[in-house]
Amino acid sequence: MPSSLDYRGLESTYSKSEKLPPPPNFEKSAKATDHSSSPASVELKAANHAQIKEKRAWELAISPAKSLPMNAFMLYMSGNSLQIFSIGILVMLLMNPFKAVANINRVFSPFAPANSNPTSLGTLSFYKVVYVACNMLTLGLGLWKCSKLGILPTAGDWREFSNPDPVVGHPPSE
Repeated sequence: MPSSLDYRGLESTYSKSEKLPPPPNFEKSAKATDHSSSPASVELKAANHAQIKEKRAWELAISPAKSLPMNAFMLYMSGNSLQIFSIGILVMLLMNPFKAVANINRVFSPFAPANSNPTSLGTLSFYKVVYVACNMLTLGLGLWKCSKLGILPTAGDWREFSNPDPVVGHPPSE
């Protein structure tokens, strides 16, 4: 019982879709069909490209701050006891900011202007400072959780190593 599929009927569906009218509010622009390379259009494209690069660099700079609420929720869900889950989240929160800051030049190199060195610290310096500040907020969140769990040493932990203060007001007895 051999059966074969007839694909000839599919060709007619393609021709029907080509005859459909354009969607509402669709305007065929002259820009899409115009392939002129006049100096003004090239300059406009370069300016738009630079503007898009700056916008993307800003989005990248504040991206660590966008993840702060999620990280805070994860810390809340991990609880107030030392368990493998809470320690894993703490290690992530404490290590990721250092990794991000170590790779800052490589991360921002695609957004560097064409006439500058992409791996220089001076290139996009404002965005890099914002990126470091947002990563330090993430680090601060991790350190706060460490202090809540009692992992960070406090002044009371070092008290036994300090010299006791002499008692003032009583003369030494002889």
